[in-house]
Amino acid sequence: MIGRFRRSRTDAAPPGGRRSPDPSDRPGASRHPGPHRSPSRRPGQRRAAGGRLTRFWGVGTLAAQVFLLQVIVVLVVVLAAAAALVLQGRYDGEDSAKERSLAAAEAFAHAPGTAPALESPDPAALLRGPAEETQVGAGLDFVSVLDKEGVRLVAPDPRLLGTKDPGIGPATTGETYVNTYHGAPGTAVRAVVPVMDASRRVVGMVTAGVKVETLGHLLNKQLPMVLGSAAVALVLATAGTALVSRRLRRQTRGLGPAEMTRMYEHHDAVLHAVREGVLIVGADGCVLLANDEARRLLDLPEDSDRRHVSELGLSPELTRLLESGEVASDAVFPAGDRLLAVNTRPTAPYGGAPGLVASLRDTTELRALTGRAEVARERLTLLYEAGVRIGSTLDVRRTAEELAEVAVPRMADVVTVELLDAVLHGEEPTGAVNRMRRTVLRGPDPDRPLQPVGDLIQFVVADTPMVAALRRGKAVLVPDLHTAQDWRAQDPQGARRVLEYGIHSLITVPLRARGVVLGMVNFWRSAGSPRFEEEDVAVAEELVARAAVAIDNARRYSREHAMAVTLQRSLLPRDLPEQDALEVASRYLPAQSGVGGDWFDVIPLPGFRVALVVGDVVGHGLHAAVTMGRLRTAVLNFSSLDLPPDELLGHLDEMVMRLDSPTAGADGEASPVTGATCLYAIYDPVGGRCALSRAGHVVPAVVDPAGRVTFPELPLSPPLGVGGHPFEAGELDLAEGSRLVLFTDGLIEDRRRDIDEGLRLLGSAVAGADRTPEETCRALMETMLPEHPSDDVALLVARTRLLDPSRVAVWDVPFDVMAVSRVRGDVSRRLHEWGLEEQSFAMELVLSELLTNAIRYGAPPVRVRLLLGRTVVCEVSDGSNTSPRLRRAATTDEGGRGLFLVSQFADRWGTRYAARGKVIWAELTPGDAPEPDPMLLLDEMAW
Repeated sequence: MIGRFRRSRTDAAPPGGRRSPDPSDRPGASRHPGPHRSPSRRPGQRRAAGGRLTRFWGVGTLAAQVFLLQVIVVLVVVLAAAAALVLQGRYDGEDSAKERSLAAAEAFAHAPGTAPALESPDPAALLRGPAEETQVGAGLDFVSVLDKEGVRLVAPDPRLLGTKDPGIGPATTGETYVNTYHGAPGTAVRAVVPVMDASRRVVGMVTAGVKVETLGHLLNKQLPMVLGSAAVALVLATAGTALVSRRLRRQTRGLGPAEMTRMYEHHDAVLHAVREGVLIVGADGCVLLANDEARRLLDLPEDSDRRHVSELGLSPELTRLLESGEVASDAVFPAGDRLLAVNTRPTAPYGGAPGLVASLRDTTELRALTGRAEVARERLTLLYEAGVRIGSTLDVRRTAEELAEVAVPRMADVVTVELLDAVLHGEEPTGAVNRMRRTVLRGPDPDRPLQPVGDLIQFVVADTPMVAALRRGKAVLVPDLHTAQDWRAQDPQGARRVLEYGIHSLITVPLRARGVVLGMVNFWRSAGSPRFEEEDVAVAEELVARAAVAIDNARRYSREHAMAVTLQRSLLPRDLPEQDALEVASRYLPAQSGVGGDWFDVIPLPGFRVALVVGDVVGHGLHAAVTMGRLRTAVLNFSSLDLPPDELLGHLDEMVMRLDSPTAGADGEASPVTGATCLYAIYDPVGGRCALSRAGHVVPAVVDPAGRVTFPELPLSPPLGVGGHPFEAGELDLAEGSRLVLFTDGLIEDRRRDIDEGLRLLGSAVAGADRTPEETCRALMETMLPEHPSDDVALLVARTRLLDPSRVAVWDVPFDVMAVSRVRGDVSRRLHEWGLEEQSFAMELVLSELLTNAIRYGAPPVRVRLLLGRTVVCEVSDGSNTSPRLRRAATTDEGGRGLFLVSQFADRWGTRYAARGKVIWAELTPGDAPEPDPMLLLDEMAW
């Protein structure tokens, strides 16, 4: 092999001469390494060592160059430090002189006697002594006193007396300053301070300073110490450098020729023993060194040394890399049946001759393992992404679409999903599984030859892969559709189009959850993609299994949601009843998470009164919907008793407490407690009065005819089910055309705002005159609610009407049976005025019975009120709380037939209680006079 390592520099002959003879080179001399030599040396050897020592201290040796460089660096550092100390000392001296000059000048100028002395006839005589004392005490070179024109009155040099100082311009205007002064008596650092009298006028100036030569004298005293320290530092650094250089000499000159040769032999052995190829190429492109591993990996010929790389039979890419000298890191090149990772670096930057060194590693097996690991990693990533993305919504179709989105294009080129019709409708997947509806078809090309979404897919041929997968309950792989004849059996024409399109491989997987088939998933690969393998089947089954659970959950949720929605819609009022007192509009919007327990109701009451109800049951789902239905039914039943709002809520509260009584189940745990709020209002169109009572519910909004919005202060009672608290009622007087807005808290509460902000927003939305209830509902829905509300919303808007006074008639009746005939005549005349002659007989009969009973069995006062609307209402009130009841009188009874006659002639009749007494009412429909059963009447009157 060529490229043997060069000899050590210590053994090389000097230029122009021969290498001095070494005793070890003579025949018969010992060749043991240096450490094992005999301690005794010949005189010639000592002289040779002395010669080497002389060459070491020459400038050409490495140790001497390092020593000289370090001495120069230390010298420069020491000189720079000394210069810095001198400059710093000069700067500190000048700064100290400025501070002392300024302090002395200000002290002298501001002394109490300085200003009066300057205004005296002989200021020089008065100020000379204090100026000298100040100069000596402050350690200054001079302290001078000038008049306001700058003429020196007191100065240390008598020659300067009476002369004018030229550099005091700023001081004449009252400014104090410090500067470096150039002039008599010499260059100095001085301070100039003006002297002012009591009226702040400048009457003179004081200058004080230190000469520059004095500062230099002080600096000269410090210079020996600075230079001495620098010299000591230089000596210490030089000594340390000498010690380091001596150790370097010992480390580089301690080895002899035998030791260096042995070191290179070991290095050569290690180089050829490593399991990595090393190839060194010179600047001319010829091989300088190739170790055994490089020869094996590249299959180099025996005579490859000193041959050009283009003659070695390498691949063109690798040959170009070695010739170009480019830097490469783990570049992969083919070499026969191997894949080599090549790293190249130039040798010139590392002190060697120009060339290139290349290291070679066999990565054939590693690349195969890496490829398999990468495929496994991609599959795990696919399954992880499937777990995150599939099932993000509780919608069956969307979940199937998410499965296809995850699989295309990472798992397959085209994915089809077929589901049973029962699954799509949220029903249990029962019956035959050979008829499915194509739900998803996803791929890159819209013109795919597969059946489109919505088509009915039938599996009627037993030999197809789909039927086999359904029968086995696991995936079926068809790696090559061109050779699979059973796949073409069901639809040969469609199969031909699929093959012409380029689809060549298939995995079909049954979509199963809880052991029940929900559908089928088909993974297709087309031209440009490899065939499916057995490893892909496991991934497809895992992917479909996760999707099956999500689809089944979505199906069950859809079923429960549909049931809850159906139940809730059946429990809410479908149509608002017709009545004359209010113009009503309503809205109900379920929450995004499902149905809830909000409800509303409009209930006509006797006397043309109308009850408005809005309630809210806590929670969502079937339980809340069922509870809402029970509460609404209870309110309807209680309202038939014609109770005041507070009493009705009291009865409702007792019912809720019975419903919410915790009952232990089979597992010993208590059932959850239901909470609810309710607002119940009764509006009377005769006087425009509205009585309201609320159990934990938000206050309604009242909009007057002018469009002003108020939230009345109504008594607030605890929610239903709390118990132990009485309910209170409040009353409102509403003008005709007022709007009453009743709503649940879902309308005003939101994650982005609190209740107060919601009420303000609601007030601004409903404000304004001449708005119908329908327009008000539309404005509230558009303004208050997001696209997907988090809570149910029930809204009821009612605009009030008043009954025309001409349609109301009232009579106070004396507590005497003789007054019945007179009142009956008045009622008959009023009915004729209203054009209701046909109802006169029936109404007179009903009035006679009710009024007679009130006088006979009741208590004063007795009053009769007649109301005309869609129907005619006759009300008889008295001061007794005794409730009449309908019964069938026997033939021997002398009485008890009055209410029976009332029930026969009236459409409806009943009793309600007032604050004092009761009201018995009867209602007849104009133009529809009842025809009582003649036989019943004869039986009743036979007595």
